[in-house]
Amino acid sequence: MRIVKEKVLKALRETDEYVSGQMLCEQLKVSRTAVWKAIRQLKEEGYDIDSVNNRGYRLRRVPDVMSAAEILSQLETDWMGRPLVYLDIVDSTNEYAKELAKKEYVHGTVVVGDHQSAGKGRLGRGWSSPKGCAVYISYLLKPDILPAHASMLTIVAALSTSRAIEEITGCDCQIKWPNDIVMDGKKVCGILTEMSADMDCIHYVVTGIGVNVNMTSFDESIKDTATSLRLQTGNIISRSKLILSMLSYFEKDYAVFIKTEDLSGLLEDYNKRLVNRGRQVRIVERKQEWKAVARQINKAGELEVETEDGQIKYIVSGEVSVRGIYGYV
Repeated sequence: MRIVKEKVLKALRETDEYVSGQMLCEQLKVSRTAVWKAIRQLKEEGYDIDSVNNRGYRLRRVPDVMSAAEILSQLETDWMGRPLVYLDIVDSTNEYAKELAKKEYVHGTVVVGDHQSAGKGRLGRGWSSPKGCAVYISYLLKPDILPAHASMLTIVAALSTSRAIEEITGCDCQIKWPNDIVMDGKKVCGILTEMSADMDCIHYVVTGIGVNVNMTSFDESIKDTATSLRLQTGNIISRSKLILSMLSYFEKDYAVFIKTEDLSGLLEDYNKRLVNRGRQVRIVERKQEWKAVARQINKAGELEVETEDGQIKYIVSGEVSVRGIYGYV
């Protein structure tokens, strides 16, 4: 029934005119009852569908619905999101994607959740995951690359997500190396990449992305460092449209990355978004903290910094944090 609903919605989207039930039956090769059930479910989900005897059905208005049908009926990628798994609630989209990997789900599988009960951030931190106002999404990837190169996929995801946010909102955003997207100096998106691999072979990579979309407030603990697309634009943002843009840009940027297995083809676009570029930062390691000026990332995804005595060093993501001198950025 889910596939029928997706096809009915896609057919209604493709015209401003009425589409007869008979035409839908013939086009989709299903019964009138199946079409009627699909229309009923779509209406229950909030779609404004006009039904007129002897004329058929017409889609009048699309609400801010995030569902498999809403996304798949508009998806234009070649492999990203094919298949796509949508869940109203999930412990963690990353954990769910890892389970799918064990069940032999293919490269490009995408897991989307409306709410996470146990969202995860970097270094084992929790990720606040309220219902109905954010994007929680994980990409299941099976790249034929060396395990040492997998961390660069975080950079690819950060760049493609920033492109999508800019396209949907019309606002510029920046990247705090390696995995945070910021707007107006505050975090709007976090990315967590996890991998299963042997010494010379990747079994799978899961890249999880959380975007604050329509939140209007945050917990006391993060209110000074977090923001949302709605707070930045003053508008309610369609989460499904954002997801469609994210998948499209990731597929394109991944193709550039995989050609060379490095970031040489993406460096210019990433570095122009690097929020700390040319600014003094604190490099926070487990046992020490020191200051430097951030310059750029190199084709391996390392952050090039210049120390106070003029040395050039390269910072590898992992247990190291890069922060602004006086705060988050």
